[in-house]
Amino acid sequence: MNRKVIILIFLILIISVTFIWSEYTKNQTIKLDAVEVREYQGQKLSSVNDFRENSIKGPQYINSTNYRLEVTGMVENPRNYTYYEIINRQNYEKVITLHCVEGWDATILWKGILIYDLIKDSKPLNGSNTVIFYAYDNYTTSVPLDYLQNNQILMAFKMNNATLPPERGYPFQLVAESKWGYKWIKWITKIEITSNSNYQGYWESRGYSDSGDLDDNYLK
Repeated sequence: MNRKVIILIFLILIISVTFIWSEYTKNQTIKLDAVEVREYQGQKLSSVNDFRENSIKGPQYINSTNYRLEVTGMVENPRNYTYYEIINRQNYEKVITLHCVEGWDATILWKGILIYDLIKDSKPLNGSNTVIFYAYDNYTTSVPLDYLQNNQILMAFKMNNATLPPERGYPFQLVAESKWGYKWIKWITKIEITSNSNYQGYWESRGYSDSGDLDDNYLK
């Protein structure tokens, strides 16, 4: 058989298998550790299965025993937190809708901590104005420090009464309300306080808006 034909057949097989696997994983039901609530104070909620998998490297699987969250940068007291040290802080709940640039959205009851409370404990230094979030898969994004402070922004560990599954960002996801979904970073491992207000994260460096505000076009 002609070598070019063999190569073509091989490539078609690879593409077919990739497509089939993608469709298979997209339709899999995510296992939860608790009964998922679908209504809260009379408001209908989306399901954790209503999200589309669009992360840069696929779901990340993190062991809570070894997990550490680093708070670093322009702070007086850098910190390293365990998973349980964070979830045992004062908790808050909010119903917030995530809007994806792909055209879908999901309204979820999020439970977590106020991210600014965590940052405040490390005592940001004068001149700091930006917070960079780092994920386990090397994804990054940033938001203004005063945005976190003035809007009571959550770092969630539960959604609809169930612990975040790995597919949705376990152990922690930023609930970046009023911003496009690419600001809702999952699998957070490090929080850096900086004065670099021009920092560009993964999608921002690829042409997406630095602010990520829903009121604005997500493209620059």
